Amino acid sequence: MDSALETPDSPAGTQLAGKPAKAISAAAPQSSELPEVLNNRYRIERLLGVGGMGAVYRARDLLREQYGDPDPYVALKTLNEEFAEYPDANALLYSEFALTSRLRHSNVIRFYAFNVDRTSQRAFMTMELLKGPTLDHLISERQEGLPWLEFQQIAIPLLEALHASHSLGVLHGDIKPSNVMLTADGLRLFDYGLGEPLQGLLPGLPRLSRKRIAAWTPRYAALELLEGGELTEAADLYAVAVILYELISGHHPFSRLTAKQAKCMDQNETLDKPENLPKHCWPTLKAALAFDEQDRQTTVEELLASFSYQPTSLLQRLLGRRA
Repeated sequence: MDSALETPDSPAGTQLAGKPAKAISAAAPQSSELPEVLNNRYRIERLLGVGGMGAVYRARDLLREQYGDPDPYVALKTLNEEFAEYPDANALLYSEFALTSRLRHSNVIRFYAFNVDRTSQRAFMTMELLKGPTLDHLISERQEGLPWLEFQQIAIPLLEALHASHSLGVLHGDIKPSNVMLTADGLRLFDYGLGEPLQGLLPGLPRLSRKRIAAWTPRYAALELLEGGELTEAADLYAVAVILYELISGHHPFSRLTAKQAKCMDQNETLDKPENLPKHCWPTLKAALAFDEQDRQTTVEELLASFSYQPTSLLQRLLGRRA
């Protein structure tokens, strides 16, 4: 089977930097069936979800259970059976782990470890087990859109998570409502499976070949991605802007069309400010929704600042002058 990674003569190559490449046995033959217990430690309990490339399971950490941990459960991610058959499947999953494990933010999913099962040679990684609804469920239930204050409680931590990722050189690549969860202790952005490092970060890291795999979620993918362009901070910005518009208005800004379809229909010309959105936020959000990358004249940081701003009332200004 062809490689899912960039070819060796590409800038990123397929070689892992340093010793980890030898440790993960990227090209080792592996079984397509997932064992019930991985590395004599993680017992698979049930499937939680399947994405374009990976599958996530609820697993019980038998070591933590042995030592009396009352909550020994983790989320365990491995490549689905189709991608597990690639000769470099382990390196593909390690790429995601290497990117996301460097992120330390309260609104980004926490990763624990990367492993390769000794018997099956299936690579997997463990992370915190998230519990709660995802934003797609919230959007479907609140078709009138969220009130401003409730919207802020979601928009601000989501933008903070994305800003933190970009600040550390990590692009997400697949921001969509089903990749954002509302847990008991706050929002979590997860699934960086299509993520990439910014140029210069982790130069020896294997990178997914976009020529072979185009797994973008069409309704949230920026126009340049749909046309074969590179993943950038601006593409992540477009995706998060679509989500924010959906949350505040209750509907997709472009009638659930792709950016390419919506541009052909000039839908940006009829895009109106959502009723629940303060006027001072609209110019920044509208700029983030521009179809052409060069017209997206704003940033995640500016969007965050706009949504965090609290205009003072006339009474507050008068009291401030007297103080």
